Amino acid sequence: MITKLVNRLKEVDSIEVTTLIDNYVDVLLRNSPGVTRPPLAIGGNIPFDTMLAEHGLSLLIKVKRGTKSHCILFDCGYTQVGVIHNMKILEVDPQQIEAIVLSHGHMDHTGALYPIIESLGKPIPLIVHPEAFLSPRFFGLDDGRRLRFPQTLIKEEMKSKGLEIVEDSSPSLLADGMIGVTGEVERVTDFEKGLPNACVERDGKIEPDMILDDQALVIKSKGKGLVIISGCGHAGIINTVFHAKKITDVDKIHAVLGGFHLSGPIFEPIIEKTIIEFKKMKPEVIIPMHCTGWMAIKRFSEEFASSFVLNSVGTRIVL
Repeated sequence: MITKLVNRLKEVDSIEVTTLIDNYVDVLLRNSPGVTRPPLAIGGNIPFDTMLAEHGLSLLIKVKRGTKSHCILFDCGYTQVGVIHNMKILEVDPQQIEAIVLSHGHMDHTGALYPIIESLGKPIPLIVHPEAFLSPRFFGLDDGRRLRFPQTLIKEEMKSKGLEIVEDSSPSLLADGMIGVTGEVERVTDFEKGLPNACVERDGKIEPDMILDDQALVIKSKGKGLVIISGCGHAGIINTVFHAKKITDVDKIHAVLGGFHLSGPIFEPIIEKTIIEFKKMKPEVIIPMHCTGWMAIKRFSEEFASSFVLNSVGTRIVL
């Protein structure tokens, strides 16, 4: 039985998402309605330094309801450098972060966790699926080799740095009920099959890694519908949207953004099926990021011309 967030997830008046890390940066992108790009120059001068991009994701999310507002961090990028560097460039005060949510335990979403914690100087909650701590995990190659994922999440170290670890596989709430965490995502589509070459060692035995720790955020925008924010979408981005609708009992989708994991020869064959499902949902905003891949992003830009936004590091989106 799945715990639902019905009547508990509060509607919010506004949602603001700032990209601290993504795979792509372009300082020449222009503003558009609801989308603000960082300035090319400050006081008429183009700075010496600029933002960094890397194969990772980190999003600063602010929600507001009436006079109350909250700010959380979703994922922490790959390196220990990128997120912290970009926060300084964008003049983001880390002290405003009230909690951190990890979409899953892979290194491209956890890399800057410790430096971020140190910049906070205060204990805050970390919401994470229990299986995010699984190790060792591997990525299998066609020639039979297994590449080991680095272990970036170690409970003892995290606790010693002031994190209040909240492990939960069920849907949960934070930010005074304004933000929902999906918890473990149900897998119901027939074409989203996870990462087939991923495996994990359990009790000395190697077995397929279903990446059950994959989870997303869901926010209810007043009068607009659901906003769903995915880290990688290892459970399948369509599965993730279906799950968000199920646990909230809200059918209307306003926006879907984040990593859709449609990159490379394993996943490119399901791009068109994914697009078909999105067309049925009719999202008003769609922003593929991170591991979505160039081929898929191109197709989304073609098929959803009026709702598509090209993301870039430093972009601020108001929903």
